[in-house]
Amino acid sequence: MTATDVTALTLHRAPRTATPSVVAWVERIAELTEPDAIHWCDGSQSERQQLLDGMVASGTLTQLNPELRPGSYLARSNPDDVARVESRTFVCPADEADAGPTNNWVEPAQMRETMRDVFAGSMRGRTMYVVPFAMGPVGSPLARYGVQVTDSPYVVASTGIMTRMGSAALARISENTPWVPAVHSVGAPLATDEADVAWPCNPTKYIVHFPETREIWSYGSSYGGNAILAKKAFALRIASTLSRSEGWMAAHMLLLKVTDAKGTVSHVAAAFPSACGKTNFAMMTPSVAGMKVETIGDDIAWLAPNSQGQLRAINPEAGFFGVAPGTSVDTNPIAIETLTHDTIFTNVALTDEGDVWWEGLTQETPAHLIDWRGADWTPESTTPAAHPNSRFAVSAAQCPTIADDWEAPEGVVVDAIIFGGRRASNIPLVAQARDWKHGVYIGATLASERTAAAEGTLGELRRDPFAMLPFAGLNMADHWQHWLDLGATLAATATPPPIFQVNWFRKGAEGTFLWPGFSENSRVLEWILARAHGEVPADASPFGSVPRDGQIDYEAAGIDRGAWGELFALDGDSLRAEARDTANYIDSMGPRVPEALHVEHHLMQDRLANVRRRSSGVS
Repeated sequence: MTATDVTALTLHRAPRTATPSVVAWVERIAELTEPDAIHWCDGSQSERQQLLDGMVASGTLTQLNPELRPGSYLARSNPDDVARVESRTFVCPADEADAGPTNNWVEPAQMRETMRDVFAGSMRGRTMYVVPFAMGPVGSPLARYGVQVTDSPYVVASTGIMTRMGSAALARISENTPWVPAVHSVGAPLATDEADVAWPCNPTKYIVHFPETREIWSYGSSYGGNAILAKKAFALRIASTLSRSEGWMAAHMLLLKVTDAKGTVSHVAAAFPSACGKTNFAMMTPSVAGMKVETIGDDIAWLAPNSQGQLRAINPEAGFFGVAPGTSVDTNPIAIETLTHDTIFTNVALTDEGDVWWEGLTQETPAHLIDWRGADWTPESTTPAAHPNSRFAVSAAQCPTIADDWEAPEGVVVDAIIFGGRRASNIPLVAQARDWKHGVYIGATLASERTAAAEGTLGELRRDPFAMLPFAGLNMADHWQHWLDLGATLAATATPPPIFQVNWFRKGAEGTFLWPGFSENSRVLEWILARAHGEVPADASPFGSVPRDGQIDYEAAGIDRGAWGELFALDGDSLRAEARDTANYIDSMGPRVPEALHVEHHLMQDRLANVRRRSSGVS
């Protein structure tokens, strides 16, 4: 295909609302990748159904039983394309120091040459889809826009769930509107008459970000955030640099609306590493009498101060891309109800009745399944039926607890911020930071046991600052400074929202969880909001303020006083050892670490100095 052919094809198919800069960019990418056709997506239901029908015909999707799961489909990926590939994810600012020690960096000119090489002809035999999208409600002052080109109809359908995709977003991009260009290819060009495979991908993979030009280039993978570039790549990596320059914050956080028994409405932003209970918390069915919890977002929040000193937040996404295993009527009944129709499942098992199944979905295991690889499976099989990182993609609007203000253009006021990870020891059930700087220290030193969502050894403890380790598109120390700056901006006109740390995963001596979690987490949330509104006093601990005896009804949660004490127990030797490790970790972030965080760590060490070898930690 010549450049003239590409230009003619692009101009012929480009909607009249497409601004010239977008059309010109599409032409350049088409000239490089050489697709057989170009399709500008309008986001319509008819277009979506054509994509789904085409993927069923090609074997990419299996339609589920329409009586059991109407409008829903199952995808099975290539076994080598099942999760984020952090080792192949690159952040390439001009100065390596701006990428920092937590990102893979390659000199931008060199990486651009690599991208030109791998993308050259990469879409031969395929259709290039042009996918305009909005992050946040279209027209919101907090929304941002992007255009992704891709040769994967699976990515188009998934982006249609996860964003406001189509003509309305394209119409918002004028020559004066900044927008993020995102290029994706499965990296599997087709020769004439060559048969395609169900899940095309390439063993060589790149997910590349150029922060200064806000560009994203992804090659070789079709899975999740590797390919749905509006999600982690735009909404976190690019947005973390964009927000720093514009004075707002891109955060790996869920958003909740909580109404207590008195009718007081609050909004909460909470950060948990992937697969550590975000969706369960975001869709909580509270056990506290009279409390109502509604969902605004389950994964990403954009936070912005307004002129009155309020911190407001939107969920920039339009859907949920959740982890399936462990999700059940017992753990997350709201998610199960959300998934009853119009859902794309990836790498779960298929029942003989044409429905989906995964470990933890039901108490009784089916006698026979087709597993995520497409092979027969029985309870005697030695491999899991569903991949541990198998997923569901579903519109947030389907969630029965979606809040009425989840798409409020101005966002919602954040009353409290929560950080939490998966920790078997040391970290208490809940504690309130002493002030904003101490809260930033808690977020910066957050640690969690590694899960199936990330590469590495399961259970290994890794630092995950602000739950952003794989997602910060800048020097992590600069991200910490950005949090401090945000607090200073808020404090100039009002009191910043209080910050809390939680740990649902602490274990006792026998290795079992001390806290029941799930709906019982609402009891902790009730105390957090009471503290946020200045309604209850608290006791002091090295971690900050903790509940006084009787403020949380732990017996109603099903645990005894001994377990309650263990949830706050302090082991001085263990805590001081972790503090030494934390000091090394902070130092490893380099010379840009804010001095305020060094000060906060020294204060923490001072508080731990006199902790006995073993004490209850609560009165």
